[in-house]
Amino acid sequence: MNAADNVAILTEKGMAPAGHKVARVAIPQGAAVIKYGQTIGYATAPIAVGDHVHSHNCAFGVHDRDYQPGSALPAAEAALERHRGKALTFQGYHRAGGQVGTRNFIALVATVNCSATVIRRAAEELRIEGALAPYPNVDGVVAFAHGTGCGMADSGPGWQALQRVLTGHAGHPNVGAALFVGLGCEVMQIARMKQELGEAARFHGLTIQDNGGTRTTIEAIKARVRQMLPQVNAATRAPAPAGALKIGLQCGGSDGFSGITANPALGVASDILAAQGASVVLSETPEIYGAERLLLDRATRPDLADRLLERLRWWEDYTARNGASLDNNPSPGNKAGGLTTILEKSLGAVAKAGATPLNAVLEYGEPITEPGLNFMDTPGYDPVSATGQIAGGAQLIVFTTGRGSAFGSKPAPTIKLATNDRLYAAMRDDMDLNCGDILSGVTLEEKGRQIVDLILRVASGEVTRSEDLGLGDNEFLPWQIGAVV
Repeated sequence: MNAADNVAILTEKGMAPAGHKVARVAIPQGAAVIKYGQTIGYATAPIAVGDHVHSHNCAFGVHDRDYQPGSALPAAEAALERHRGKALTFQGYHRAGGQVGTRNFIALVATVNCSATVIRRAAEELRIEGALAPYPNVDGVVAFAHGTGCGMADSGPGWQALQRVLTGHAGHPNVGAALFVGLGCEVMQIARMKQELGEAARFHGLTIQDNGGTRTTIEAIKARVRQMLPQVNAATRAPAPAGALKIGLQCGGSDGFSGITANPALGVASDILAAQGASVVLSETPEIYGAERLLLDRATRPDLADRLLERLRWWEDYTARNGASLDNNPSPGNKAGGLTTILEKSLGAVAKAGATPLNAVLEYGEPITEPGLNFMDTPGYDPVSATGQIAGGAQLIVFTTGRGSAFGSKPAPTIKLATNDRLYAAMRDDMDLNCGDILSGVTLEEKGRQIVDLILRVASGEVTRSEDLGLGDNEFLPWQIGAVV
């Protein structure tokens, strides 16, 4: 708790549900409600000491825009130095060009919704037929199907975003070989994909129209995969530095504990990994709204601050044009868990990014090339956001949750962190690590190191809960930007 806070979080059910806020002091109507040392809203009625503080008496309002880009950079650089330690390693798949994978998939990538069925059917038939049984080093055949690729402009933000997603998944370090499958007449042409990836890329292409229809294309896909399997299986794990990792940071189904347990613990892990030269990627632009100063003040260059502010202005305009507000978030589940405004949720969400310098601001699905903290512009909707991070090259997703999100991802596995003991006990099959014990004395530093250890084990092949449950086939969801025509 920050000394400036005028609310406290209940760790057990009492005057309000666990995770909710109560007033530490009397708060007059119109006064700021302070949590994490920051304004999270304004009292809409007088609030007495001990009163429950939530949507009935606290509302969204103006937030701190006293931006001083780079002003916190010395402290951020000191945080990076403080976390430098012995070199950490994992066992990964070394790819051409220096990439290192944590998994070894064959990817079937639809260029258009018209080819979604054939790639899904081919992947399922190969599984039923046991085609992968003789190839223990192949993690699976995954079908990346989506609902767009045509009825769209052949240039501009929408086309560029989808192109980055498709090429990013085909050329992903966790993919040993890829096959693009199209209809043949769509806007998103395979020839352009080949141009983007280059001749040395690990992929092939075919179309339904050239192959004579649906059934013959399914058989052609299966035949191609059977040809790929021996070569993909030949890849084996070898030691790699932790600096080769790119980690997507996600949170979903957040609660009042997210900002004091799992998120700041993941922030410590982010700092440790950044000090190793790894890339950590914060996203979900609508969910940093109100807390952007915490990133801007540690931007390493003025243009990064300008780029982040431009994206926030775009989101303000985008939501306004569609009759919405950025405070439409938190969701009903977030509010049931104790989060009242987007300002409160954002301050907790930004904690995942730790305390080190901000080195890059990326467009959706843009390749992740800078070590340390990156920010990628994405929606707050988890499948869309994680799809962009994976397209950028993230080999793992670390996902904090307080309400319990049933989420997984491919080809990059998802690690789930529970924010509280109750959730961890209730959804034990879904959660990889409990961060609720921070409330009973485990330090953030200790938990952060536990998270790093888990990340390295999963990067080396340990199966996550979401992988064991078979999640990840339906969470590929590219951000559809622009007009459908």
